[in-house]
Amino acid sequence: MADEQISDEYLSDEYIDAIRTRWSLVRLAHLNGQGFDASQARQRLVMRYAAAIRRYAGAIVRDQNHADEISQEVIVRLIRGDFSGADPQRGRFRDLLKTAIRNRVRDYFAYEGRRRSASLDFEMPDDDSEDRLEQRWLHIWQKAVFEQTWIRLLDDEGGKQTPGYLALKLRSEYPDRSSEQLSEELSRLTEIEVKADRFRQLLHRTRKRFAALLVDEVRSCLDEESDERLEEELSALELLEFLRDQLQP
Repeated sequence: MADEQISDEYLSDEYIDAIRTRWSLVRLAHLNGQGFDASQARQRLVMRYAAAIRRYAGAIVRDQNHADEISQEVIVRLIRGDFSGADPQRGRFRDLLKTAIRNRVRDYFAYEGRRRSASLDFEMPDDDSEDRLEQRWLHIWQKAVFEQTWIRLLDDEGGKQTPGYLALKLRSEYPDRSSEQLSEELSRLTEIEVKADRFRQLLHRTRKRFAALLVDEVRSCLDEESDERLEEELSALELLEFLRDQLQP
């Protein structure tokens, strides 16, 4: 759908929530100047990724006050619509955010004249500092993917913590407990008796749905939707083994 064909009705909450790719959301977020109010799309981007932005800024800059200022600047850029030049052909959506954060760190300290005194991981002389910083970003993005998947699962349940949703939450929070113990806890939470067999059934079904939503969340941030590209990204985020575990009976 070309931008000029998009009418105001498509900027409703329902339409924005239905968007499959983050790049489509980025494009919608930059329709201002064409007679459209794109603030809702921008707010969606901020809600989804503000936590990841803050975590990564904190990983680069050890001073929390500086990290907060930097992350706030990146978030303001999202709200303001400064990513109009973003192009999915240039890479993944997470790379767009990572580059934006790093550039803001450099600009911030160049402006403040603090480069020599600041603790910046990417300026450390250690040869593996760049690798460690990249690994940190991957872990932050992985966490963001999980957080968004939990949100999508809850939305999929009509916004309610259903027995299936609670069963998966309990298993994720208490991985060492038995099905009998977790079924007792689920019974307490739902005020409905849930036997161990029933708990395992609920868990298995919800795991499969969670895995499907997680894959869809990862796919939505890619620059292309090929299966090869998806598998590469799942591997980079160390999610392939997780998915295999989730899909086991």
